[in-house]
Amino acid sequence: MPSQVDFMSNPIARATAVDAVNTFMWRVYRWMSLGLAATGFVAMFVAESPQAIRFIFGNPILFYGLLFGELGMVVAFTSMARRVSATTAGAMFFAYAALNGVTFASIFLVYTHESIAQVFFITAGSFAVLSVIGATTKRDLSAMGRFMMIGLIGLVIASLVNIFWANPALYWATTYAGVLIFAGLTAYETQRLRQMFVMQGGDTQNLALIGALTFYLDFINLFLMLLRIFGRRR
Repeated sequence: MPSQVDFMSNPIARATAVDAVNTFMWRVYRWMSLGLAATGFVAMFVAESPQAIRFIFGNPILFYGLLFGELGMVVAFTSMARRVSATTAGAMFFAYAALNGVTFASIFLVYTHESIAQVFFITAGSFAVLSVIGATTKRDLSAMGRFMMIGLIGLVIASLVNIFWANPALYWATTYAGVLIFAGLTAYETQRLRQMFVMQGGDTQNLALIGALTFYLDFINLFLMLLRIFGRRR
């Protein structure tokens, strides 16, 4: 990567750096897309198997164990991704995506296939627009990102409380707040990841996988929030 001085003063170096960032970001999006595809295929496979449905969703201990397992895998990936080989990091990423697909099969039991597909494309279009905004805006989104992270903590707490409270008003409040939070995080993380690549360089495969998991989580959560709003129940 060229130095910052070269980047600012040399048009050729600046163009080369921009191309390198764009190439890196496309690698991130490819990993994210492959992860989403793995989740989707596993979810559909599980949803089409009555035996798997009874085994997973008929056993609350197993189901919640899988959810906590997913959380543990995200924590493990985040802490280890920079220290392990790219192959190991990739295997961890796809293992998480596949495990997420197992629990994700539940949406096929609640919503129609048509509405799931429609909301997926709505989410994909929204995600693309938000990523473009994050990549092209001249405004520093750091302050917004910090605000969204605080909002995310509040969203998690409110969602956990509502598991036991089951308040419809809080359910919809967290839904619409979630759309705003994950939309903002998508734009912010796009800008932040591009900056990380420019500042750090090197080890781009592992950094691309870290970015892919970040985008994957933003996409999945935005999709789930939009599915609450636009999804048609069976």
